[in-house]
Amino acid sequence: MLVAAFGDPGHAFPAIALARALAARGHEVTVESWERWREPVEESGLGFAAAEEYRVFPPPDPDSEEGAGAADAALALRPLLEEMRPHAVVADILTLAPALAAEAAGIPRATLIPHIYPVHEVGLPFFAFGLQPARTPVGRLMWRGALPLLETGLRQGRRELNAQRGKLGLAPLDRFHGGISPSLVLVATFPQLEYPRRWPAEVEVTGPMAFELPYPDIELPAGDAPLVLVAPSTSQDPRNLLVRTALEALAGEPVRVVATSNRDLAGGTIEVPDNAVLVDWLSYSQVMPPASLVICHGGHGTVARALAAGVPVLATPAVGDMAETAARISWAGVGSSVPWRLCRPRPLRWAARQLLHDEGYARRAGELAAWGREHDGAARGAELVEELARSHGPTSA
Repeated sequence: MLVAAFGDPGHAFPAIALARALAARGHEVTVESWERWREPVEESGLGFAAAEEYRVFPPPDPDSEEGAGAADAALALRPLLEEMRPHAVVADILTLAPALAAEAAGIPRATLIPHIYPVHEVGLPFFAFGLQPARTPVGRLMWRGALPLLETGLRQGRRELNAQRGKLGLAPLDRFHGGISPSLVLVATFPQLEYPRRWPAEVEVTGPMAFELPYPDIELPAGDAPLVLVAPSTSQDPRNLLVRTALEALAGEPVRVVATSNRDLAGGTIEVPDNAVLVDWLSYSQVMPPASLVICHGGHGTVARALAAGVPVLATPAVGDMAETAARISWAGVGSSVPWRLCRPRPLRWAARQLLHDEGYARRAGELAAWGREHDGAARGAELVEELARSHGPTSA
């Protein structure tokens, strides 16, 4: 098996978790991702292949050297596929080249989506807008009326994809989201965060796929007051605005606070109140289980880890799909959000108080944690990939 993933932790970690689950079922697995993950991948007993590193947000100019086409990257993967002769390729939703290379070689392919399912359902809000479903027929009708705006962008994406497919000798596609496998799509999130919709036959919401780099335990603040974890994004907010604001908001509150800078203090020193500790890194496995609240940007990986521990979430979404995840948190009743433009001490303090004082949030987060204990997302994903490989017989790569 070949499992390929974009290099940000939110994409690489679920892919590594899936690869480990496949290896546990007796398969030979190679992970293709950024060089920074070579050591933990190889320490897990998996093969590793270094992938080209590139920027996704904001997207580069497709005519620039940085924006080189997916077809060129797919052609560069041919030697690896010829050497491996994999029975299946799993490509993260942001890694188009391995998916194209697998299709060109006749290898069964699956898509791993490590967050909320992004494909639009008619009548629902557009993905990444961060809005909840309309409550009335009129509201649903308005979203239907706006559909041509969405499809304009999807058509452009389809034209660009078909241009890349043509370079590989692949036939053009009529459908949107052509980079997503028509055979198997693994959505690694909690089903309780997905709006009710019609699900395509090839799509399965497996549950989150969790992987974490080992890290020594830290010393938690003394006392028995509720513990609040401030866990900012590893790829956004380089000046640590969320950490600074949360520490100021919770100073003097009857809580204990643990915050991490993610080894990034580009914005200078951070003032730490008496009821808090600031570390450069930490293990979610240590800090999340005893926590009563997690404050984060709304990155899906952090949210999923918090909910897997039964901890409510307060999100301040910055970019990308964070607003969408924040909307699902509120919709599911497992937390709330504060818009990034309002990321100031008073709004954060008020929202944190609400989540800590209303036991309903913790109860509903606990229900998701209970579901997660019964449904291992990586294990289920490995079963489905195995079924895909077996159903297509030996590879002809």
